[in-house]
Amino acid sequence: MISNNRNEPGHWEVLESSYLHKEPWLTMRKDAVRLPNGRTIDNFYVWEYPPWLNVIAVTENGEIVLIRQYRHGIGKVSYELPAGVHDKPGESILEAAQRELLEETGYGAGTWKQWMALSANPALQNNITYTFLATGVCKVSQQQLDTTEEISVHPVSPEKLSELIDNGEILQALHAAPIIKYLCSLQQ
Repeated sequence: MISNNRNEPGHWEVLESSYLHKEPWLTMRKDAVRLPNGRTIDNFYVWEYPPWLNVIAVTENGEIVLIRQYRHGIGKVSYELPAGVHDKPGESILEAAQRELLEETGYGAGTWKQWMALSANPALQNNITYTFLATGVCKVSQQQLDTTEEISVHPVSPEKLSELIDNGEILQALHAAPIIKYLCSLQQ
């Protein structure tokens, strides 16, 4: 057990807050804050995002539904989990995850449970990424892609999923972490 004689860290007090830029996909806030020790930081920047979500969708025959799409930030096409953003008023996080799976892959139904909650960067971002595990999903429709989406669907075995992780073909960390947890759960 690690011994810690120091007091636990406390919350920062926000003294002032203003938006530097506010758009649906790019919102930055500048806060002036007071730390528990009394010191202040006049310019602390926070990126604001809505909750993100992704789905480990396991078919009735045990395959995991992955997608492939181009990601301009890194300039590559890679494997990912079906994923999206909670951005529709009145829709729960679970409903948003179910909608995104259906839109991106055409898969639906099954049994759903929350699998993980992660932060991409808790120091600078305000949102959480929620991963759901959906078991027993099946193809229920065609993809319903936005006009800017080009997504291919790839159901893979757990063994192939493990290879993709090992070979660095799943680059999105918020997807890799829940996949690794899922693969570990299969070994128990």
